[in-house]
Amino acid sequence: MTIPENRMPQIARDTLLTLEAYARTRSDFRDRVLAHKKPRTVHLGEHLTLLFEDELTVRYQIQEMLRVEKTFEEAGIQDELDAYNPLIPDGMNWKATMLIEYEDVAERRTALAALKGIEDRVWVQVDGYPRVHAIADEDLERENEDKTSAVHFVRFELTRDMIAALKSGATLAMGVDHSAYGITLAPVPEATRKALIEDLA
Repeated sequence: MTIPENRMPQIARDTLLTLEAYARTRSDFRDRVLAHKKPRTVHLGEHLTLLFEDELTVRYQIQEMLRVEKTFEEAGIQDELDAYNPLIPDGMNWKATMLIEYEDVAERRTALAALKGIEDRVWVQVDGYPRVHAIADEDLERENEDKTSAVHFVRFELTRDMIAALKSGATLAMGVDHSAYGITLAPVPEATRKALIEDLA
């Protein structure tokens, strides 16, 4: 598949702020990112959340990791770029961090066992088209024989027809069709639909 010419750019080393420069702007940058994330955050029921990533959210994660780890050497910075750049959508898909959230530790342990395989059962659907199920955890396996993980990274691949329909006003639904956790959000809020269309070529 050819990559769209107007794909969202990968983050280059020379566009990152130094630790000192980031420290000066961190508060304002954090406020900007938090506001940006609001329409990109989708709650599917009480316990599953999708955080749709883009260049800005990934840039923030990289800068935060460099800050926390006090990384300033070139090799370490490149490692973070290599780890996080794949989370940026390429114009034909959406990419999201998927969180399974239970406050109680015992309840979470039981739920993660019951929800094994749920990362493959999350879907998006453009009105008039079939559901698109997530492609999960391409970087590494996050599920074992006993349970799923509380965090997954998922990708939803769209067709050009789906993208054209969204840009023409088609509604968007999301949901989960796992035997232990079924939910449909239809349609997603308009602010979310508009934010996610910005990711598409």
